[in-house]
Amino acid sequence: MRCPFCGHLESKVLDSRQVDEGSAIRRRRECDRCSRRFTTYEKYDEIPLIVVKKDGRREPFDRNKVLNGMLKSCEKRTIPVEILEDATEKIEKRLRNTMEREVTSQEIGELIMDELAAIDEVAYIRFASVYRQFKDINRFIQELNELLQRKG
Repeated sequence: MRCPFCGHLESKVLDSRQVDEGSAIRRRRECDRCSRRFTTYEKYDEIPLIVVKKDGRREPFDRNKVLNGMLKSCEKRTIPVEILEDATEKIEKRLRNTMEREVTSQEIGELIMDELAAIDEVAYIRFASVYRQFKDINRFIQELNELLQRKG
């Protein structure tokens, strides 16, 4: 590892510890030449996840978009942000565990709706009304009926 201060290539590791729930290692190093200390992070290289939009455009997966969509659906609801962050993490893990490099925005939308249905019915309906582009009250009622049937 090149020293950021003098550029020397040799350093010794003073301390190592796991960070980010074990997905990275933080190393405290000391340069063999100038004796200055610096920190490095070692992290595995994730396979990029690409989202294929309805119009065919492709863009990198952004977990913040998932979280923001759920936050908008939950506005003025008493749902802790931690629950939505956990749901976002769960969605991302499910997508990455498929080992597919591309995923459709429709797949992501369905996963979001599954999570919201388990968290809060009003948030679910709000998200579904935008995601499924309800055109009239009949489509809204149909979605409510499907939700009621799933509940029991």
